[in-house]
Amino acid sequence: MNLFVRDLTVIDSSYLCDKRGMVGESWILDISLSGELNEMSMVLDFGQVKKQIKQLVDNHVDHKLLVPTKSKQVCVTSTQQGYSAVDLIRGEQGIHLHCPDEALCLVDANRITISSVIKHLYAILKAHLPQNVNDLELTLRTENIDGAFYHYSHGLKKHDGNCQRIAHGHRSPIELIVDGARDSQLEAQFASRWRDIYLGSKEDQTTIADLSMNTRSTGISDDTHYAFKYTAPQGQFELAIAKNETEVLESDTTIELLVNYIADEVKKELKNEQHLKVVAYEGVGKGAIAVR
Repeated sequence: MNLFVRDLTVIDSSYLCDKRGMVGESWILDISLSGELNEMSMVLDFGQVKKQIKQLVDNHVDHKLLVPTKSKQVCVTSTQQGYSAVDLIRGEQGIHLHCPDEALCLVDANRITISSVIKHLYAILKAHLPQNVNDLELTLRTENIDGAFYHYSHGLKKHDGNCQRIAHGHRSPIELIVDGARDSQLEAQFASRWRDIYLGSKEDQTTIADLSMNTRSTGISDDTHYAFKYTAPQGQFELAIAKNETEVLESDTTIELLVNYIADEVKKELKNEQHLKVVAYEGVGKGAIAVR
């Protein structure tokens, strides 16, 4: 007997890539369970599937930085109790991170792909299934988006949940409606501007010398990189990331403030009398709207 749940949850995370740098991603998770019926004539109660399995996914993968530990360009070093340093070595495009271990998802793979994340998730979930469940099948997929989208990473230090982690992200559509009609050219331009971008807050900026750097952090300086550092409820977070892969905002990077920022930036390209409506998303199916 098979039991399936589509759209079980959305994984909003970022991952390290030697080509693209830090990539924000949103994956939709579908799951199928096979097994014998239990004493309630069920393979597993839908409520239990949604609660227990979603919680495991949230705890182990969601709102984390996914790190491919077998990559020759990645180094993970335990620094103190409960903290690690992560370095992606790629010359002047290198990335350095120092943060609580709970903000990281270490994946035993050369690269972060849908296949390697499914394999990682499968091992976690399989170990927590009841005895009557023989196996499970996982599907990760991206949202079908009609139009432009971008990948962004950020951290929200004032958030009391997992959004406070300095390196998590989203794959997000954008809709720019000018005088009542979507402008696909403007949408594509802005999506290109924020392709694989890190969005940092000016108040969190510091210097490279102020970070807990190590000997693996080569090619990183204040000339080439922005440095960010803040303390949140889960601990202290530090990041050094290339300037040409970053945009620094005067505000925090909540979706409410991002949509206002986008509206202000796009409005500069329009005539004063033109009406602009911006619909910006934070991952799948949620976002904010601004009008100018």
